[in-house]
Amino acid sequence: MAANLDGQLVVAISSRALFDFEEENELFEAGDDRAYMALQESRLDLPAKPGVAFSLVNKLLAFNNNTPERPQVEIVVLSRNDPVSGMRVFRSAAHYGLGIQRGVFTRGESPWRYLRPLKAQLFLSTNEADVRSALAAGVAAARVLPLSARASAEHPFELRIAFDGDAVLFSDEAEQVFQRDGLSAFQSHETTHANTPLAAGPFKPVLQALQRLQQEPNDAMRVRTALVTARSAPAHERAIRTLMNWQIEVDEAMFLGGLAKGEFLREFEPDFFFDDQAGHIANAAPHVPAGHVASGISNR
Repeated sequence: MAANLDGQLVVAISSRALFDFEEENELFEAGDDRAYMALQESRLDLPAKPGVAFSLVNKLLAFNNNTPERPQVEIVVLSRNDPVSGMRVFRSAAHYGLGIQRGVFTRGESPWRYLRPLKAQLFLSTNEADVRSALAAGVAAARVLPLSARASAEHPFELRIAFDGDAVLFSDEAEQVFQRDGLSAFQSHETTHANTPLAAGPFKPVLQALQRLQQEPNDAMRVRTALVTARSAPAHERAIRTLMNWQIEVDEAMFLGGLAKGEFLREFEPDFFFDDQAGHIANAAPHVPAGHVASGISNR
């Protein structure tokens, strides 16, 4: 019987999101892929340093420790790297004890099309075009900022993830009202529709998958989630009621009313933060690992 990934949270990740390949990437971006391949080959026995999403991946894989015969999470490397450089990726993963067995390496070509046969629910990449293509195909995706702060080491047995609301967990319906008619109209619209659940955004399936992990007994790892949004009262109610309608819980909710998110995220200490607003990501990145979700009206 052929192997399959049914029932697992499948996360596809680029090599630069998982490992720090910034020095090597300078050659790649210069268009000298032969020199890049030669450098990676010369460093096959040198483990790459952890990248921005390393902590996220490490903790996700820990959910498999209790049920090795029934893995709950699958991490697949999906990379524009060449196969030779892919050898270093796998060796680096093995060095850190990451249970990564699958990878697709496309030597400069866009790899996003392989998300469909993988049935991936999440794609993390440093390449904006690949992220936009994934989102257009209906897969939750974020552009990882390679120079983001690394995750805190204060919560080794707790996976912490923070999400923005509109255009990330929820659709951008309300954001469209805000951008077209202003804050007052937005507040009025959300108060009027407080009992009408928002449509799903690209990251609803990811939050659902995390809740399933949260509900599964596991001695090795826990999950803690946060909604971090520019909404404030009275627009908060529709967001909460939407999550209640979906039967999804978050552990923390921050309704910041336009305050900068970075310092609040610094205190929450997530392994990753997802937001559709480039400004929020720029504010968060000095404090926490961050990824830009090029979704909704703000990114058209």
